[in-house]
Amino acid sequence: MTLSKLSFRNARRQARDYMVYFVTISLAAALLYAYNGLVFSGEIRTLSKGMSSLSLTIVLASVVVVCVFGWLVAYAARFMLLRRSRELGTYILIGLENRQVAQMFFLENLMVGSCALALGLALGGLLYQAFRAIIFSLFGLPYHFALGLSLPAVMLTAVYFSLIYLYALSRNRKRIRKMKIYDLIYSDRRNEGPVIGNGKIRRWLFGASFVLGAVGIFLLMRRELIWGLMGAACIIIFLFGFFLSFASGVPAFFERRPARKYRGQNLLIFRSLTARLAAMGIMMAVISMIFAATIMVEGSGLVLNGLFRSRSAEKACFDLYFGIEGKEQDPRPYLDYIEDNISVEQWVLYRVYVSGIADVQNYISSHTAYYCYNYEQDPVMRWRDYAALRAVAGYPAAEQEPGRYLIHCTAYLEEPLRDYTRPLNLGGITLAPGSVYTEHFFQGTGVTNGRGYLLIVPDEAVEGLEVHHLAYAAQTSEPVSAERFEELTAAAGVDENRFLTDSESYTFFAAKAIENADVAYQTAISVFPLFFLALALTMTAATILTLQQLSESEPYRRQFELLRKLGMDRREMTGVLRKQAAVYYTMPAVPALLIGVPFILKLAAAPEPGVMVGVSDPGVIVSITLGIFFLIYGIYIVLAYTSLKRNVLPE
Repeated sequence: MTLSKLSFRNARRQARDYMVYFVTISLAAALLYAYNGLVFSGEIRTLSKGMSSLSLTIVLASVVVVCVFGWLVAYAARFMLLRRSRELGTYILIGLENRQVAQMFFLENLMVGSCALALGLALGGLLYQAFRAIIFSLFGLPYHFALGLSLPAVMLTAVYFSLIYLYALSRNRKRIRKMKIYDLIYSDRRNEGPVIGNGKIRRWLFGASFVLGAVGIFLLMRRELIWGLMGAACIIIFLFGFFLSFASGVPAFFERRPARKYRGQNLLIFRSLTARLAAMGIMMAVISMIFAATIMVEGSGLVLNGLFRSRSAEKACFDLYFGIEGKEQDPRPYLDYIEDNISVEQWVLYRVYVSGIADVQNYISSHTAYYCYNYEQDPVMRWRDYAALRAVAGYPAAEQEPGRYLIHCTAYLEEPLRDYTRPLNLGGITLAPGSVYTEHFFQGTGVTNGRGYLLIVPDEAVEGLEVHHLAYAAQTSEPVSAERFEELTAAAGVDENRFLTDSESYTFFAAKAIENADVAYQTAISVFPLFFLALALTMTAATILTLQQLSESEPYRRQFELLRKLGMDRREMTGVLRKQAAVYYTMPAVPALLIGVPFILKLAAAPEPGVMVGVSDPGVIVSITLGIFFLIYGIYIVLAYTSLKRNVLPE
């Protein structure tokens, strides 16, 4: 049999025995191609001016992802070399040269990588269409399926894969050419040596690591940056200390508690687990850290997405808006341009006043987190303007309540303001608190409708009040285009952030279509790459865990065959195998949760109050993050357990 035929046979066997690895590499190729397709897509770049940044962020993310997948391939290639070293040594023993065996190993892995690349490109075409549909939906555009192959994306993906495989395999090729027959035949018996050789020190470290872990969790839950960093450091030390000392700590624990040692299948389960961790303690700690990074990256993406959408929803309640604060409040240049160039169905020009007191603001500040920004007094609007603005925004009409003032606020202030009972005295008119409304009403900056809340009073009650700013809101017959918006802001002389500031005035512009486009491109250039990276990290760590688990199929098979002869039935053996797999896959995930969840909660609490609410609430973000993580992780667990159950349990 020629080397090429032998390589082909071995490659086919390798893909079958390590199907999880082959599928992961195929998915890696699919992901790389799909994201490269976005980089080279002309239609994606034309969706928004900001989308030109998408190529850069995806390329940067791809470099990191290529390094992650490169580490996976290098680890898997070395792992397979160790597992097959006796077979490779036998080839040399029967007459082949090291050079020929190295070439054979190189070719068979190259075949696996080539097949994975070909399959990945086919899947990547479909995945690219899914990403394309998501981006189009972000911009509110219709999607039409158009399957095709991007040659630049294919070439770049092939370059990535070539770098990954050639680097990993060339190292193993050099290793094989230098190894002796003895090294090859017996290298599969070598495990990760203990970093700490003294058993007493390992047992002491086992207990100390739990203390550090508890301290780390406590510090992380304080949600302060300095304490959080110290807590993360304690957790990392706990990870390495725990996994490196587990093989000594668990026996010591059971020696002092013999009743638990022989309860159920504890002895069998933990004996197998300690043997495994003695061989891969450092790797288990590294995988746990990767899982923590995955959870933090996914959570960060969801926090950013919630931040973009919440802020945009507040700004995008009017099709077109501008506000002018200062001594010179002349809207005529802007109104003239709008009349000549933008089709308006209904509009309102109005003023926002300040009451001269800050009773409501002080009440809110004492009952919840609140930032007043440049509103030092309670903002006020007359009823006529409020009713017109509700019509412009498309909201149902509100009912005026004689002798009362209404409150319009953001959702997070509704609960405290419903309990507010203090009357308002303006111009000799005393008004009692009335209904509270919470629709989006552009209540963010200093030249909008209040900062988080607005008091609605009868028209005559505003007489004599100081004007805070002049504002204009309109409903247009069609979305304001980017070109029209740029012309309007250019005519006003505003900067790229839509502000005009000088010694006399301060102006801000906004348009619903522009805000929606902004949140779409912000999501695309930040959230997409973060989820790309998180998926790569999850797949890599889960694949390494699964490779290690599946590599023990033969020892497990012998173990369960012996247990069958000793009288254990299949149901009991299934339970033992299930518990072993559950503990094995749970151990690296739990510390990751202890690090990742407090980080997400802290990050989600960073924006200003009232932004991270609803589906962007920190608790909801944590739930979604963990749901995504455990969905992917669970697939690998099920595949590994199913394969083990089929291969190791005797019939």
